[in-house]
Amino acid sequence: ELPESWADMQEPLLEGMCFTLKYLGMTLVEKPKGEDMAAAAIPSIVATARVGARKFQKVILTVSPRGISLQDADTKEMVENVSIYRISYCTTDKLQNKVFAYVAQSQESGALECHAFLSPKKKIAQAVTLTVAQAFQMALDLWEATHAGR
Repeated sequence: ELPESWADMQEPLLEGMCFTLKYLGMTLVEKPKGEDMAAAAIPSIVATARVGARKFQKVILTVSPRGISLQDADTKEMVENVSIYRISYCTTDKLQNKVFAYVAQSQESGALECHAFLSPKKKIAQAVTLTVAQAFQMALDLWEATHAGR
């Protein structure tokens, strides 16, 4: 359960807020952001994920002003670290409201990738989305504070 005032709590976010989710997969997208782009990409990822009978990788997704890091929940191995500056969009899917997704530019190829995750409850998917938004704001505030004197 999230406390009512969780949106005002900045300390935990600086360290990183953790969420345990199931990784559904990734697809390439044309645009860095937008409802219509997400509305097309997410069902495609979900459909592909449903076809494969494999178990979904359980990951610990950590959100901080530095970005999003993904760690395998079982092996504790680092899967990916995405800088906040490479993330262009995040959302909770309107139709499948337990699905959280974000779009980021690949460090290797420069392509725009939409990554989708399944959360146990819609409230958790919404919390991840709000936490990422809060992390963007904090990163911006920190950036502005360090560049204010120049």
